[in-house]
Amino acid sequence: MSALREPRFRRLLVGWSLSNFGDSALFLSLAIWAKDLTGSNGAAGLVFLALAAPVFMSPLGGHLADRIRRRPLLIVTNLAGAGMVLSLLAVSSAAELWLIYAVAFGLGVVGTVTGSAQSGLLKDMLPDADLATANAALSTIDQGLRILSPLVGAGIYAAYGGGALSLLTAATFLSATVALLSVRVAESDPDEHPRESFRREFTAGFRHIRANPLLLQLVIAVVIAFAVLGTYDSIVFAVVDEGLGREPAFFGVLMSLQGGGSILGGLTAVLLIRRLGEARTVGVALMTFAVSSVGFAATSLGVVAPAAVLGGAAIPWLIVGFVTARQRHTPARLQGRVAAATVLAMNGPQTLSIAAGAILIGVVDYRLLIAVTAAVIAASGLWLLLRPIRVQPEVARTERGSNPNGSSSRCADIVASSHSNS
Repeated sequence: MSALREPRFRRLLVGWSLSNFGDSALFLSLAIWAKDLTGSNGAAGLVFLALAAPVFMSPLGGHLADRIRRRPLLIVTNLAGAGMVLSLLAVSSAAELWLIYAVAFGLGVVGTVTGSAQSGLLKDMLPDADLATANAALSTIDQGLRILSPLVGAGIYAAYGGGALSLLTAATFLSATVALLSVRVAESDPDEHPRESFRREFTAGFRHIRANPLLLQLVIAVVIAFAVLGTYDSIVFAVVDEGLGREPAFFGVLMSLQGGGSILGGLTAVLLIRRLGEARTVGVALMTFAVSSVGFAATSLGVVAPAAVLGGAAIPWLIVGFVTARQRHTPARLQGRVAAATVLAMNGPQTLSIAAGAILIGVVDYRLLIAVTAAVIAASGLWLLLRPIRVQPEVARTERGSNPNGSSSRCADIVASSHSNS
C-alpha cells in the first residue's frame, strides 16, 4: 500500500483509528446507559436517533470544511468531542438523561464535520494514485473495529460504569488531536475561488455531482441500492429466527462473520480498483451484495454463514471505490461539500428503507423482501458494470488547477483510465 509509505498518513491513520475505536465503543453503551437509567427501550432508541439526526446537517459541515483550513478545523473538532464526552461524568441519574442525548447529538455533528474535512485533507496530502490505498486502509481498520469496539465498550461500561468509558473515549479524541498536531500539510487555499452567494456555495456539492457524469451515475446507482438496503436491518432478524431457528443473540455471530468478510474486502479493494476502475468496483460490490442476499433466504447455516462473509467483503469494495472516485474527480476545495452531498443523498433513502423494512417484515414473507431487495441492488450494479462511463474533459481541466500538491496533475491519466475501463 503506497499510502502507508507516507509518514504523515501513517500518523493520521493511527490517530483516526483510535478515535473511531472510542466512538464505536461509546455509541452502543450510550443506549445501554439510557436504558439502565430509565428502564425504557424507547429512551435507548432515542440515543440512536440523536446520533443519526445530524446527517441532515451534513451540507453545513461540508460547507465549513471547504471554507476554512481543514487541519485546524479537525484539531478543534476533536478537542470539542473530547470535552463533550467528558461532560458525561456528570450523569448519575435519569435527571441527567438529557445530557446523554445532547452528547449523542454532538458526536453526530462531530462526525459530519470530520468526515468532510478528512476527505479534503487526504486529497491535499496524497497524490491521486495513493487515494485508493489510503481509503482501503481506513476502511479495513474501521470494519475490524466494528467487531471489537462495541464488545470492549459494553464490557468497560458493565465493569466500571459510563464515566470510565467517557474517559477512554476522550483519550481517543485527544490521540487524534496529537496525530493532527504532528503533521504538516500544504493545504489548498480556501479562498482560491471567488466567493458566491451562500445558496450557490451551499449547493455547490450537489451541482458538481450533477455536472460530472461519472459521479452522477455512481450516486444514482448507490442511492437506488441504499433505498432498499435498509430493509436488511429487519430482514436479518427474520433470517435468524424463522430461517435458522436461532435465538436473537445469534445476530451477533452473523455480524462477526460479516465483519471478517469486510476485513478481507478491505485488503482486496485496491486490487479490484486497479483492475476495474472505481465505478466498476462499486458495480461488482453491489452485485456481490445481491448474490449474498440470496444466500440469506436459505435455512442452512452452511449457506447463510458464507453469504454473510461475502456480503461483508462487498462493503469496503463499495466504500473504497465510491470514496476514491469522489475524491479523484472533485476539486480540493469542493471535497467537503461533495462528501456531505453524497452522505445526505444516500443516508436519506436508507433511513426511509429502514422504516419501511420495520413495517413490511410483519406483513410480508422475509424471503420475498430478500428477492425484491436483491433484484434492485443487482440492477444498480449491472448498470455500473455494463453502461459506458465517460468523464468530461472540462471536469479534468477544473481539477487540474485545484490541488497545489500536484495530485490533480494526474487527472489526465485518471480520465484516460476511466475511458479505457469503459
